[in-house]
Order: sequence, then C-alpha cells, then structure tokens
Amino acid sequence: MTGTSSRKALRLRLFALFMFFFIPGLLMASWATRTPAIRDVLSVSTAEMGIVLFGLSIGSMSGILCSAWLVKRFGTRQVIRTTMCCAVLGMIVLSVALWMASALLFALGLMVFGASFGSAEVAINVEGASVEREMNKTVLPMMHGFYSLGTLTGAGVGMVLTALGVAANLHILLAALVCIIPILTGIAAIPDGNGKNDREEAHATPKGVPFYRDLQLMLIGVIVLAMAFAEGSANDWLPLLMVDGHGFSPTSGSLIYAGFTLGMTVGRFTGGWFIDRYSRVAVVRASALLGGLGIAMIIFVDVDWIAGVSVILWGLGASLGFPLTISAASDTGPDAPTRVSVVATTGYLAFLVGPPLLGFLGEHYGLRSAMLVVLGLVIIAALVARAVAKPAAQDESVMEKGYER
Repeated sequence: MTGTSSRKALRLRLFALFMFFFIPGLLMASWATRTPAIRDVLSVSTAEMGIVLFGLSIGSMSGILCSAWLVKRFGTRQVIRTTMCCAVLGMIVLSVALWMASALLFALGLMVFGASFGSAEVAINVEGASVEREMNKTVLPMMHGFYSLGTLTGAGVGMVLTALGVAANLHILLAALVCIIPILTGIAAIPDGNGKNDREEAHATPKGVPFYRDLQLMLIGVIVLAMAFAEGSANDWLPLLMVDGHGFSPTSGSLIYAGFTLGMTVGRFTGGWFIDRYSRVAVVRASALLGGLGIAMIIFVDVDWIAGVSVILWGLGASLGFPLTISAASDTGPDAPTRVSVVATTGYLAFLVGPPLLGFLGEHYGLRSAMLVVLGLVIIAALVARAVAKPAAQDESVMEKGYER
C-alpha cells in the first residue's frame, strides 16, 4: 500500500470511528428524550419506570464485562459490526414493546441495547487508540465529542418530533432504521484483526505483573472513577440541583443542563489540541481542577449568574476524563483490550453507583452538600494525574519538541 493510499485508509477509518461514536449518542437520546411518553404508554409509575430503566444498567455492565474477551477473540471489526447491529435490534424491540405496551419487553430491549453498546465501548475505544498511535496525534477526545454531538442531535430531533406529536414508538423505530446504512458502510473502513493481536499478552505487563497489580493502571482507574462520577452526577442530578438547591424554575434548570452539555462537547472537540501542546498529565490535572472549581461554585455560591457559568466549567472539566483515561490505559502496557475494559468498567461503575449514592445523601443532607463527594473525588483525580503519563518510549518524539510529561 502506498503512502497516499495508506493515509487515505487511515482517514476513512477515523471518519468511520467518528460515526461509530455519534450513533450511540443519537440512539441513546432518541429514546431518553421520550421517557415521559414511554412511561405513559407503558402505564407504569415513576418508581416502576426506574426498575424498567435498570435493564439498561444490567445490559451495559454485562456487555462491558464481556467486551475484552470478545475483542481478543474476534477482533474490533467483528465486535463493532455485531454489537452495532444488535443495538439497532434493541431499538426495534423498544419500538415493538411500546406498540404492545409491554414494560417487560421494553426492559428486555434496554438490556439488549445496553449490552450492545457496553460491548462496543471497548472495541471502539481500542480501535480509536490504535488510530491515535498511527496518526501520532490526539484524536480520541474528538471521537468522544461525536458521542456528545450525537446526544445533542438526538435530543434536538426528539424535541421537534415530540412537538409535532409523533408517537414515541415510531420515533424510536425511525432512529434505528436511519443508522443501518451508516453502520454497514462505515464498518468497511475498519481493518480486520485489530485486538486479536493482544490475545497472547493477556493479563501481563512487560515485567510479568498481572494487570490487576499494575499500580499505574489502578491509579488510572481512580481518575476515571472520579471523572465519570463528575460527569454522571451532572447528567442525573444537575437540573434538580439547580431547581431545589438554587431556586431556578424547571425550564431554567433544563437550560442550565444544556450549558453543561455544551461544555462537554466543546471540551472534547478542542481537547486534542491542548493534549498535544501541553501533555496528557497537564490536561487531566487542569480538567479535574476546572471541574472542581465549577462544582465548588455551585456548592458554595448563591449568585444566579455564577451558577450558570459554573456548569460550563463543570462540563469542560468533566469532558476529557473518560477519553483520556481510555487512551492512557491502552498505551501503558500490553493487552490493550483488557486494560481498556478495566478502566471502562470502572467508569461504568461510577455511572451506576453515583445516582443512588447522591440521591441518598441528597435526601438527608441536600443535593448541594451531596456534591461535596464529587468535589472530593475530582481533587483526588488531580493529585494522581501523573498516572496517565505516556511511556518514555512513546514520548520521545514529544520530548524532542521540548514538551514535558
């Protein structure tokens, strides 16, 4: 393959990965924006709806726990193709469940949907980290930015279709069908065999230490736990925090949440430049401190406009935590699928444990006080940010430019 054709293939692979990050965000927002209508169609209470939605959590954790084995057994291309198609199938099941008004079938559809994207999570990130190494350029945050862009797009389309009175089951079905051709087209750009190459390296670092005794990987897990907790707590509690904790109207609370989402999107699309310029360690530390500043302002300051600005800082700070730790995990030792799976599982654990923990604390001490837990975690992330440093061998080209790690 000539240099020109090789660069073209790498560029097509990058664009395909942008799309494979965009699609999960689009599909997730497509049903999430219709939850009020879904609850009414299924004729369940809010508490029962919480049980139905728990199917997504069960599926996501199951998928991500299996993902490393799947990638090493079949390779990223096969896993991405299969899981993306299964996610579309899950969306179709959701549509059928609404047509039948079956809460059980809807929960099953969420399990299929969650397991599909849980499994795809590691495969797509392993592939993305591989593209980063080949390009010698930070692009994984931008890939995650396309997920955020997908959620914004899905939410916008959802609001329009809701206003037009389009039924939720039809909306979900259309969202699934729209993604079929992009999935089948994009998978052609992904090379076969990536991920399989790590099978014989499983569970060991270059020094022969099992990955679960690798201190650097465990510290990376601490960082992703903290940053995912910061991201998840905003997704779950920010509108309510603004309404109950600061006295905003429900509409204003939703608009302020949009500010957080905007901060996340901007941070992920611009983060690559800062990482290449200032190093991964510096950006992780700065992100954690920036997010911590935004959270602290919400907790301790009662001025409305400051609360509005603080959520943007919170979003910017939380935006790079997940993609940066995934990138760090993949290149700090062999067996990238297992390493990425460990870190991604830790992040998902934060998304699962965070909502009930903060809900319990918020019930007893108020949501603003509960956010002290999140603030403490991001400060810890800033303190251990050194864990995401690139190995010396990979860092030589950057060191020659005078950048510090």
